[in-house]
Formats: sequence, C-alpha cells, structure tokens
Amino acid sequence: MIKSAVTIALVPQIKTGPWIFWKDLEEGMKKAHDLGFDGIELFTPSPDLMEIEYLHELLEKYSLELAAVGTGAGKVLHGLTLTDPDPSIRHRAISFIEGMIRFGAACGAPAIIGSMQGHALSGNSRSRSLNWLKESLKELGALAKSLDTFLIYEPLNRYETNLINKLSDGTRLIKEAEADGVKLLADLFHMNIEETDLATAIQENASSIGHIHFADSNRSPIGAGHTDMNPIAEAIKEGGYEGFISAEAFPNPNPDAAAKMTIDSFNQFFK
Repeated sequence: MIKSAVTIALVPQIKTGPWIFWKDLEEGMKKAHDLGFDGIELFTPSPDLMEIEYLHELLEKYSLELAAVGTGAGKVLHGLTLTDPDPSIRHRAISFIEGMIRFGAACGAPAIIGSMQGHALSGNSRSRSLNWLKESLKELGALAKSLDTFLIYEPLNRYETNLINKLSDGTRLIKEAEADGVKLLADLFHMNIEETDLATAIQENASSIGHIHFADSNRSPIGAGHTDMNPIAEAIKEGGYEGFISAEAFPNPNPDAAAKMTIDSFNQFFK
C-alpha cells in the first residue's frame, strides 16, 4: 500500500528548510489528519525531545502513522557526519543516529540518513570516505533490523554531497556494504538534478527503494514546478512500491496551501 505523509520539523535552526509544517507538533498533526494524510515525517533536534508515550498518544489521537524520522539535526546542530576524518566525530555521529533509530523504531518508523553522510573532504580520498560510510551503514542497518525496522539512506544532489548522487550508485553502495538493513530514499527533487530519467531510475532501483520524497523540480509541492509526474507515478506503482510518499518540500506559498496541494497531487497519482 502506498501511503501519504507530510513533514513536520521541530528544529528552529532549520525552519527555512523544505518542511511543510514546523514548530507546533500537535497543530501540524491535526492539519495532516484533517487533510487526509496517512502519516507524518518528523524532524527533531534529538531523540529525547519528547516522551515516546506522548508521541504515541498524538499519533493515535489523529489516526496517523510515523512515516520516518530525520537525523539532519546531528549535522546542523552538532556538526556530526559519518565521513568526518576525526574518528571521535564519526563515533558521535553513529551514536546520534543510533538514538534516532531507537526513537523511530519505538513507533515502527525508520530513520533517514541524508546530510549526516557528509562529504569526501580535502585531504581524504573519496574511497576512504565511502568506506567509512559503508561501515556505518552496515552497523546502523543491523541495529535497525534488530529493532524490526530499516534504515533509509538518501542520495543527495551534487551541491549537497560529493559521495553518492544517483539511485544506482546508492544501490551499489548498499550491496558493497552488505547492509541488508538499509533501503534507499528516492527524493524527486535531488533526482531531478542528477538522474537522466527519473522514471527509469526508479524502475531500475525499485527493489532498493524504501521511502520517497515528494517534491517538484523547484522543491515546492508537486504541481508547482516542471516535473512530469505521470511516468514517475507509473514507475512507482509498477515497481510494487509499498511505503510512504512524503512531502519534503518548501511550504510555498504557505504551509496550509502547500499541504493541500501535496495531498491533492498524491490523490491524483496514487489513489
């Protein structure tokens, strides 16, 4: 079953990012419920921001699922990445992500590694950085699997990382790492920059995809840019995808309108 989700960010330092709702968790969840979303994708500054029981209560109250939890605050707030040349920083990055994996797993949701993958920095070979990333994905994926969930790895566009930019390279990375507890995030915005054909990339990597970010070519909600969703939606459905399609998009022209535009587009292509 393909399900819809909307992003809610609770990290003030990233409030200008591609999140539909931010700051007020319950208000965002109420709006998500009222519009007919199936779940929320949550970004918090740490895994201990709130009691799990409280989150469970809100999810039940608004008949929502937790689609995924983001780990980006680890880099934004603490400067942590899995490919930092300093082994103590890599260790702290792994510990932070472990906490987020446990937080998400308590609600049956995976954690996402995006910006915390880092970069191949000057003075370090790309292959060394990729080896650090592989080691981390294998370790963290095993933890996620032991908690009956999985870890999501997100290929980012070339302006955000020089490690993995395409779905095919992400699939290869996971296989080389022997990280069977890890799946890919297909982010349509990043893919618009890096992939020659988005639908073909999804078809060819369908078995690796565990989460999808729903945003147009300009990172506004679907329908506000030039992405042709028809072949992409067909590729997603024909590939047998079962999971969340989540709106990680700028709240243009405003959060409520962006959320409405997103759910309308989701219903148009996936209902």
